[in-house]
Amino acid sequence: MQLRSDDFNDQQPIPAALAFGKPGAAGEPCVFGDNRSPHLAWSDVPAGTRSFALLCIDVDVPTVGDDVNQPGRRVPASLPRTEFTHWILVDVPADLRELAQGACGEGVVAHGKRDPHGPPGSRQGVNDYAGWFAGDASMAGDYLGYDGPCPPWNDDRLHHYRFVLYALDVAALDLPSRFALAEVRAAIDGHVLAEAALTGTYTLNPALRR
Repeated sequence: MQLRSDDFNDQQPIPAALAFGKPGAAGEPCVFGDNRSPHLAWSDVPAGTRSFALLCIDVDVPTVGDDVNQPGRRVPASLPRTEFTHWILVDVPADLRELAQGACGEGVVAHGKRDPHGPPGSRQGVNDYAGWFAGDASMAGDYLGYDGPCPPWNDDRLHHYRFVLYALDVAALDLPSRFALAEVRAAIDGHVLAEAALTGTYTLNPALRR
């Protein structure tokens, strides 16, 4: 199975139009972006596929947040890293082969999108912005669907966003009404016929954007 995008190539930068945060025109390190879900298309789907699941995960998130976005400080590239989920899309119809840019979300919505649009019959899970904003009364909530890159603007490491498409042998996953990454990984176990990945990069660090 093959996965591609008209918006970026594998291991190449993700456009700012697809990001939750982008550099400000007046020199601000980060302002809200257009936050549009990317164009994605796939091919060479295996026989027996009954649905697809799609994940987008940043694999370069700092494990310690003390220095994150703090003026005069840096997040060292050597700091151990972990995952941050940006998108969970499941129960995608088996006959679908493409998602247009913005088809599954656009714009930053305070407290999270309640009912993000997507392919008919599909469902979207809670991404990790729900945890990131949990202590911020102006933004806290359940963030469903796609919310794009917004890495720390003082991070010395380039962030990698891994989009993974799974072809599944079930038409719908057995998931609760509210679900996140752990539940999806458990639900697809034993049902994956094939998978394809596409990785984009993104940074808000001016030194890395040059």
